[in-house]
Amino acid sequence: MSPEPRPYSRRRESLSLLWSSPLGKTGLILLGIVLLVGIAGPLVFPFQPRTSADSAASVLSQPDRSHWLGTDELGRDVFRETLDGARVSLIVGVLATLISILIGSLIGLVAGYYQGALGSFLMRLTDFFLALPMLPLVIILAVIFGQSFAVIILVIGLTGWPSTARIARSQVISVRERRFIERVRSLGASDARIIRVHVLPNVVPLIVANTSLVIAGSILSEATLAFLGLGDPSRVSWGTMLHYAFEAGAAGRGAWWYLMPPGLGIVLVVLGFTLTGHTLDRILNPRLRDF
Repeated sequence: MSPEPRPYSRRRESLSLLWSSPLGKTGLILLGIVLLVGIAGPLVFPFQPRTSADSAASVLSQPDRSHWLGTDELGRDVFRETLDGARVSLIVGVLATLISILIGSLIGLVAGYYQGALGSFLMRLTDFFLALPMLPLVIILAVIFGQSFAVIILVIGLTGWPSTARIARSQVISVRERRFIERVRSLGASDARIIRVHVLPNVVPLIVANTSLVIAGSILSEATLAFLGLGDPSRVSWGTMLHYAFEAGAAGRGAWWYLMPPGLGIVLVVLGFTLTGHTLDRILNPRLRDF
């Protein structure tokens, strides 16, 4: 028998397949650009809440040599705002996704391995959250608990786990019925050890692929909340930029430079994560793999 490929070899093969796919390569390039902008941009061009240019003459002024993307309704530099907004949007998306992935993976593992009353209860709970309209639920929770940075992350994270739970559960059910699980169980291994050592490694690839899609959804949720005026007013994100741009009447005043950068940023980051997630799903899911 040929030796089983090591995890490192599997990762290298997955990355190679991801880069060889046109959609995967496009997604990675987009994510690389967004990450560079979000991480390095605010360090090179730090955002200044108030500048000496804050005057009536500089309100919603067009792009020039001093302000590459013009200014907003307070005379602040839109280019620096966009760079800072990228960092905030990415932080919210990643942290909220970590919460969603942890909750969804735990519920999916338990519901898939224990098929009795516990598993049924967890799946009915998951179905209940899936049936709820997510946007109104997130808006209600944000209104109730406040508009702080931490609350927004928690609200998005605590409402975004059902899809991960269902994906994890379906894979756990498939794995737990295999013969090697029966052999390990017959040797006296505990349920906790079986789940940790034998089931979880077979579920992680699908969870990883789903993570990219969850991040895209989290960033979009944050942008939606901020656009509706429910974001953290003390932090600049792409959603808050769009909110204040519409409040200032940028669309009616022809201030395209104020609307386009945050809108284009949201589209690019969501598209990048979506393309990468779908490609990873095709690579890591044997039923979808066609490379």
